[in-house]
Amino acid sequence: MTKSRQDFPAGFLKEKKMQYSWLWFALMTVVSWGLYGIFLHSGQMSMADSVNGRYKAFLFVGIAYLITAVLAPAFVLKANGASWSFPAKGMLWSLLAGTAGAVGAFCVLLAFGAKGTPAAVMSIVFAGAPVVNALVSISMHPPAGGVSQIRWQFFAGILLAATGGFLVTMYKPAK
Repeated sequence: MTKSRQDFPAGFLKEKKMQYSWLWFALMTVVSWGLYGIFLHSGQMSMADSVNGRYKAFLFVGIAYLITAVLAPAFVLKANGASWSFPAKGMLWSLLAGTAGAVGAFCVLLAFGAKGTPAAVMSIVFAGAPVVNALVSISMHPPAGGVSQIRWQFFAGILLAATGGFLVTMYKPAK
């Protein structure tokens, strides 16, 4: 027997939607970042400059960041009437995150310039990054009871992610 909308308490369906909204944002990030490498490589190649094409492409990545990561949030903060107070610790961690992202993007371009293909480079990046994230997260925020409380499936997942990146890189289809 299925329930109709009237059978649920007021706000239940909206609450359920909100409960999983993070998943939609995560999946949109997967799509965005999944396209990132191939778009970046295409931009580099389309600059028609074998020596400086990667730097020219990176310049436009920076312009895109200016638009999407500086102007858009500034507009949203202003529209929401947010305080323009920024705690030093929050600024530091956010600047470190931005720097790590920019260095990573630059290194992707350098990998392409060193004859890495988008399929190989991005497979390594996207298989390796979750491993690094998991290990650093555990070291910065250990679980209650310590590392010994982590289930074996977590470590198996790290091993499988690394193995998956290796396999995709080694056995990617030839051009």
